[in-house]
Amino acid sequence: MSTIYVVGSLNADYAVPVERIPRVGETLPGGDLAVYPGGKGANQAAAAARLGAAVRMIGQIGADAAGRFLLDSLRAAGVDVSGIGASPGASGSALIYVLPDGGNSIVVSPAANARLTPSDVRGRLAGLRRGDCVLCQLETPLETAAAALRIARAAGAKTILDPAPARPLAADALRDVDILTPNETECAMLLGTPPPANHAQAAAAANALRALGPAAVVLKLGERGCLAADERAPRAIEPFRVEAVDTTAAGDTFNAALAVRLGAGDALDAAARWANAAAAVSVTRQGAQTSAPNRAEVEKLLARQPPTPGPIP
Repeated sequence: MSTIYVVGSLNADYAVPVERIPRVGETLPGGDLAVYPGGKGANQAAAAARLGAAVRMIGQIGADAAGRFLLDSLRAAGVDVSGIGASPGASGSALIYVLPDGGNSIVVSPAANARLTPSDVRGRLAGLRRGDCVLCQLETPLETAAAALRIARAAGAKTILDPAPARPLAADALRDVDILTPNETECAMLLGTPPPANHAQAAAAANALRALGPAAVVLKLGERGCLAADERAPRAIEPFRVEAVDTTAAGDTFNAALAVRLGAGDALDAAARWANAAAAVSVTRQGAQTSAPNRAEVEKLLARQPPTPGPIP
């Protein structure tokens, strides 16, 4: 059985519901504060394990109560946490404003995540085998993510990069990426262009991203679904219609589900549709890791909405 290695961040998420984002110097009342286990890496690891995959998390926590909370959450989800180290000081955290429509605004404090080094990753990926998958994001140092992708490529493992949070990358940063999974904002940052507004622009953007090195691009388009591009022409993968409550970690659930289905042997389009469904289930409830669905929930939504491929409006 193949293993998904998630190299990335672990954060304690402090979320508060608000009517709107406060302006500078303004104080607003909010709803009840909720504390969730989060971090893009940990979210993806927990979601992949909940979907039935064998998952090992590689990351760094602090020597604090938040770190113990984050480890316990991943263990409960079925994740192998032997690749998580501890550093003196604080664990990573995220401060999240959740809007009435389910949208959010987030500030991240990296803390221990910033101390995950390429050397750490080399040691903790020692068991990597051909056929495994390495899934990375950008909430740890860039050189650490780059090292993980390079090691995975050399071992014959599949590499997936979620280029989030959005930031510019060096010209050669994507050379070891098999599948790149940006959203519209991250796509715009990588290309230095406005976010794609329609199917034609999304297709052109996906092709431009592939020209930077990845073998395939899955461009996440939120409520419009996603677009898949590889050696074939870009294809629209339809969304699932649900009532959104909280979009926190929807993209993380998408990436986890994509890795799970690709690891199971699905073609790119089928894996992307499955990932759309998993993300759709996740936005119907609160939290980051706590919102990730299990396999049965995803299959139920897939059965309820047959495929209806077509252009993105």
